[in-house]
Amino acid sequence: MSIKIPVYQPSLNGNEKKYVNECIDSTWISSKGKFLGQFEERFASYINIKHATAVSNGTVAIHLALIALGIGPGDEVIVPTLTYIASVNAIAYTGATPVFVDSLQSTWQLDTEDVKRKITSKTKAIMAVHLYGHACNMDALQAICKEYHLFLIEDCAEAIGSTYKGKHVGTFGDISTFSFFGNKTITTGEGGMVVTNDETLMDRAVHFKGQGLAKHRQYWHDVIGYNYRMTNICAAIGLAQLEQIDTFLEQKRQVAQWYKNKITNTNVQFHEQDKDVYHSYWMCSILVNDPSKRDGLRDALAQEGIETRPLFYPVHTMPMYSLKFQKYPIAENLGWRGLNLPSYPALTESQIDSICVIINNFK
Repeated sequence: MSIKIPVYQPSLNGNEKKYVNECIDSTWISSKGKFLGQFEERFASYINIKHATAVSNGTVAIHLALIALGIGPGDEVIVPTLTYIASVNAIAYTGATPVFVDSLQSTWQLDTEDVKRKITSKTKAIMAVHLYGHACNMDALQAICKEYHLFLIEDCAEAIGSTYKGKHVGTFGDISTFSFFGNKTITTGEGGMVVTNDETLMDRAVHFKGQGLAKHRQYWHDVIGYNYRMTNICAAIGLAQLEQIDTFLEQKRQVAQWYKNKITNTNVQFHEQDKDVYHSYWMCSILVNDPSKRDGLRDALAQEGIETRPLFYPVHTMPMYSLKFQKYPIAENLGWRGLNLPSYPALTESQIDSICVIINNFK
């Protein structure tokens, strides 16, 4: 069946072409050029943080943040099992051990009480993943990290524009990361950002992302580094997208409101926001009451050309992370019952109507 309404598509109606053409005309198309600095500076200003460095994608952003903190073999990093695989894989890349925690039924975010239960002498950091655009309980996580002397990492890949008690996600942790993949709220095609208020951490991140090149000696490398740099072309697209972010967020929240108003099927529950949170609704997501009905609803929507996706499968259920039996009942329950609906800014109310008719008539 051909797709009439995709689950996501970017809006590229601003200065994207103009800025990319400037890159091409200037011949600055790789990892140097004016758009990189402008994108980093304006991104940092937007979320109100001191330092930001652009990287080639969201996954390497997490890896770079972990490396900057010195996370490595023998360390443990606490992470929700209900997340995209990149959050966990990046921990494994360093040689550290991911330690999973369950989710909250109410917000779908990591359970801070379970976090406390999982802390050991090997725990070095907690990774807060702001799932689907909803912020975690950052007061509780900051208190835990302070009590146990742990680093706090925020994976904000899905949550640019989200706030907790009026403060942008990404500004609570020691170091935080964002993603600008093609389906994110703002996109660079592929890309990411590492942000922090700590100058030393930023210096370390920049050092490692650029092949470990020494600051004051040309072509001298003093650590094993990585090529995690963003291109000027990607930054040009990102800058044009960032100019439109308030509009994108307003449109996405309107889409979410339409869904909330129009879904009347009592067997379906919409992902609501907590009172302390400004939910950016990267994805508009629902739960069906009966897990056995989830794929049937997806099939009914697909027959009308409407694309959906399942919620992330809990990572502890995947082969490489399931060598020992583990149970995380809430994360599993959410994972089997949930699906993501079309969520991009340019969706119209009439398109939402056609989606909701199918949802409301589904038994």
